[in-house]
Amino acid sequence: MLSDKSRPVIEATLPLVGSRIGQITPKFYSRLFAAHPELLDGLFSRSNQRNGTQQQALAGSIAAFATHLVNNPGTLPEAVLSRIAHRHASLGITESQYQVVYEHLFAAIAEDLAEVITPGIAEAWTEVYWLMADALIKLEKGLYAAQANDRMWAPWRVAAKTPAGAGSVTFTLEPADETPVTEAIPGQYISVKVQLPDGLRQVRQYSLSGEAGTSRTFTTKRDDGGEVSPVLHDTVQPGDILEISNPYGEITLKDGGGPVVLASAGIGCTPTASILRSLAESGSDRQVLVLHAESTLESWALRSQMTADVERLGGAELQLWLETPADGAKEGFMSLREVDLPADASLYLCGPLPFMKNIRNEAINAGIPATRIHYEVFGPDIWQAS
Repeated sequence: MLSDKSRPVIEATLPLVGSRIGQITPKFYSRLFAAHPELLDGLFSRSNQRNGTQQQALAGSIAAFATHLVNNPGTLPEAVLSRIAHRHASLGITESQYQVVYEHLFAAIAEDLAEVITPGIAEAWTEVYWLMADALIKLEKGLYAAQANDRMWAPWRVAAKTPAGAGSVTFTLEPADETPVTEAIPGQYISVKVQLPDGLRQVRQYSLSGEAGTSRTFTTKRDDGGEVSPVLHDTVQPGDILEISNPYGEITLKDGGGPVVLASAGIGCTPTASILRSLAESGSDRQVLVLHAESTLESWALRSQMTADVERLGGAELQLWLETPADGAKEGFMSLREVDLPADASLYLCGPLPFMKNIRNEAINAGIPATRIHYEVFGPDIWQAS
């Protein structure tokens, strides 16, 4: 809880800091990497630094957290913190790194706001930072403790590499050592670490796209502007070893018997496909509505798997939107205004950010409470920053 002393200071300075934090965070990262260049090797994304999305995500999370403390005294934004904690744990973030971040972030704040910052303002924002950091540290410790092992990374061998639609590939992995394997929950993701041609290691998160449990299968779409997927697609072959994290992610199928709506676009079908597979494997009698949007039928990475699982469920329904028309599909972009949504449905959502924002708004307008809308964001989470 934010102290009575700091709350009015944060409330008064939030507009100023909020308006400047987009300029503060680039200064922070510049300082951080100058002092700790090793953090770019296997932790921070170099491409996300170049395009600015990492700065947006940090700025948005701090501003959102401070705003919540001012508007909701005595509570924390648990959903946002949980999402960040899972992402941090998948990267192996440690408690000591929060002190490093604090040192360079507040040096950047002092530099950017040198004309207006006072010891009182610095003290209040320090309290905000450590309230957020301590909450994340606690959550992350719990996530680490729940794993079947105490390793941040473990070696897994590529058992199979299979084309999965135009521009996508599915990787099936098997353990390469005796590290105990944590059972994954459908909808979770793993981090995959690869070495780039220049020797730098980079990490990306990929949803487990097939059966969960102790198996590890993920599907990637090639991003020619990225750094990791081209290496996975062009260089990694069956028999090669990949370093992967334990499974993380809180966007998993909730218990209950109510209707389930799985809505995805593009490669965002990977977590929903895993949830769909778990429903089919268990012979679930829940009402299931699968909604997917693609540019072309050939681009749908998990088409065979998802259509087969819909058929296995019997009562499940699949609706498809394609930008390029095809028989049995709707033309254009997905809209829930065209869908008869089940009463009391829970919606699971993954895809490009504009798609998710639009579908979430339409779902709320259709009467689905925000508490029953679950979404997964890959790459820096700039939802709250935009």
